[in-house]
Amino acid sequence: MSTAGTPLAGTQTWFLGTGRRKEAIARVFLRAGSGKFTVNDRSVEQYFPNHAWKHEATEPLKFTNLADQVDVVVSAGGGGVGGQAGAVRMGLSRAIARFNPELRASLRKNGFLTRDSRMKERKKYGQKGARKRFQFTKR
Repeated sequence: MSTAGTPLAGTQTWFLGTGRRKEAIARVFLRAGSGKFTVNDRSVEQYFPNHAWKHEATEPLKFTNLADQVDVVVSAGGGGVGGQAGAVRMGLSRAIARFNPELRASLRKNGFLTRDSRMKERKKYGQKGARKRFQFTKR
């Protein structure tokens, strides 16, 4: 019944937050616990080996001082690892806002609940890419 990354129905309520960044989507499940953080059945240190990605993904927990009070299970897919880190950040922020509505205002004020709308620009016909043109021949 459950898919990979989806927590099993337990005794406690899971709070869901969905995050998106570029082509990546992350479903973040959060509940009161001891501070476990897993991304696609791996630890956050294993999944995000780059320090910047790990910092970005765990930033909302550090900002709200909930790092050792909640368990987080993430199912991330699509895009690259950097985009997935941004998606985890957004989903985690939304899950925290559902978990504790009092933190919503401070999360909003510091930009954690704002979706980064920058996407890849489409390729245009008659051109090599989105902006690059074919080489110009004079004669």
